[in-house]
Amino acid sequence: MDCYHLTKMTWQEVEESLKTVKFAIIPIGAHEQHGPHMAESCDAVLAEKMAEKLGQKMFPHAWVAPTINMGVSPHHLNFPGTISLQPNTLIAILRDIISSLSHHGIKNFLLLNSHGGNQTTLNVASMTLTKELNVDIYYAKTTASAKETIGNFITSPLFGHSCEREVSEALYLAPEIVRLDQLEKGDIQETGRWKQLRPGKAIQGFYFYEEMTKNGCIGDATKASWELGRQIVEEALENLSKELNSILNLNMDVYI
Repeated sequence: MDCYHLTKMTWQEVEESLKTVKFAIIPIGAHEQHGPHMAESCDAVLAEKMAEKLGQKMFPHAWVAPTINMGVSPHHLNFPGTISLQPNTLIAILRDIISSLSHHGIKNFLLLNSHGGNQTTLNVASMTLTKELNVDIYYAKTTASAKETIGNFITSPLFGHSCEREVSEALYLAPEIVRLDQLEKGDIQETGRWKQLRPGKAIQGFYFYEEMTKNGCIGDATKASWELGRQIVEEALENLSKELNSILNLNMDVYI
């Protein structure tokens, strides 16, 4: 066994793993439209695949918990099939998962998120549940730390959803969710209030995704590749594992 994935273990195996496990990774995704070329399960699938790879790098110190496969996605609701949780629903689910795993002795948690719309809620969850449950909760976006690769190879001025970055990650981690014969560039609206409310603007606010893009994606998925996905994912995994080793004071050399 090279990864302690709770969904694939017996209770006896879980009990034995507690001799070395120091923290749990909770993958968090979403169920929402990803344009014409990606399955709506994209964020959940990528969160779980990244969690498994991180669990392998952090073995035998990490559990990978079951994936939370829905998230906070109200901005995508006008595209058929999207399912959105309320922020307090996601926090309630996290409270119950963390409380349960804490009962078994785990006191450190990484919320590994693949959907940007969850980030604000995870900030609140980390702050409130850390105090409420007397545990340490951290959160991270799956590949946000791959700044070198993204900076060198992503050229679209607007990217982040079913774009060359995310489709490349999927081609590397879960190619079955990509429709290669339907790859499209984002059909971006030239005008609209979304331009004033985007992250990074002086004033931010809610807008529906179709106000920004007619086909539901941004960036240019036609530029995606397996190799770009590999570089993004592996850089992110290296950075995440180094930070976890530092924060949790793990001695990984013993297990290499």
